[in-house]
Amino acid sequence: MTAIHPVILCGGSGTRLWPVSRKALPKPFLPLVSEETLFEQAVRRVAGDDRFAPPMVVAGAAHADVIMAQMGDTPGARLVIEPAAKNTAPAIALAAVLLPPDAVMLVCPSDHHIADSAAFRAAALAAAALAREDYLVCFGIAPDRPETGYGYLQRGEPLAGGYAIRRFVEKPDLARAQDYLASGDYSWNGGIFALRAGQLLEEVAAHRPDMARQVAQAVAEGREEGACFHPAAGPFAAITGDSIDYAVMENTARAAMVPVDMGWSDIGNWAALADALAATPGAADAAGNIARGPADFADCDGVLAMSDGPRISVVGLTDVCIIVSGGEVLVTTRDGAQVVGKLPGAVNQ
Repeated sequence: MTAIHPVILCGGSGTRLWPVSRKALPKPFLPLVSEETLFEQAVRRVAGDDRFAPPMVVAGAAHADVIMAQMGDTPGARLVIEPAAKNTAPAIALAAVLLPPDAVMLVCPSDHHIADSAAFRAAALAAAALAREDYLVCFGIAPDRPETGYGYLQRGEPLAGGYAIRRFVEKPDLARAQDYLASGDYSWNGGIFALRAGQLLEEVAAHRPDMARQVAQAVAEGREEGACFHPAAGPFAAITGDSIDYAVMENTARAAMVPVDMGWSDIGNWAALADALAATPGAADAAGNIARGPADFADCDGVLAMSDGPRISVVGLTDVCIIVSGGEVLVTTRDGAQVVGKLPGAVNQ
């Protein structure tokens, strides 16, 4: 069986994790959940397993140096430098053009946390088997709460190792999210995909023909530089950006999903990070408070306190996140954590 090709996307800015995540060193390259960064975890998740080829990383030029440093001596790894940020569809299409048509790509964000790597690899193998049959396969994350911040996948007919996708559902309100959770028919769309390169390019050509042409031209006119590939800037800059979900997945007749329960989190905000840390043995006290750096709690419940220097002392608060980093201080409720990325400090870096 041919190896599965991990394609790791490094495109997000992580502004909802400001002030720790910043433009110069955003979320994927920070050790948020463990001593390893999220990017290092993504690379290591399939390292040393001959069922997986060396990774291809797609990222902007601004973070090329930190990526090469964090990849270290990963044998055979390649870095594709996007000339401009155009969302996930062109980024994935770039990788597809650079791989053989029959290569199965395992497309992974660089900034997600996955607690159970064995479950991830098992799902990847099941998804790859469907991708070899020309399905475009999503990882359907087992939901454990009525989350309103994620898109959902509704299961359709059973397939070998997975299901057809009946429909993609945008982020729901709370009542609908509760219905989805209760029904058992829905999974979160985790943004992880298994796709045969040639099939993906056929779908892009069918649904976004201009994008397909411009990506192909950018690769044809691009250049190799050691382990890096630089697509031509002109054709790539002309692309109208779009996500893989909108450009392809919601339009194809071949959408499928593999359900997986692997301790997944997108670490999308401070509340999500607190949840991921709380699942780590010994990270939280008996009241669910978590300290990273010097912090003291009195009569608190569910408080995350993270500091790169000054002591944080918290009295009588519940479900708040207090972050001190690089001379900036952020205090937010768990519910308010979704809008941190809109604060002036996060926007005007």
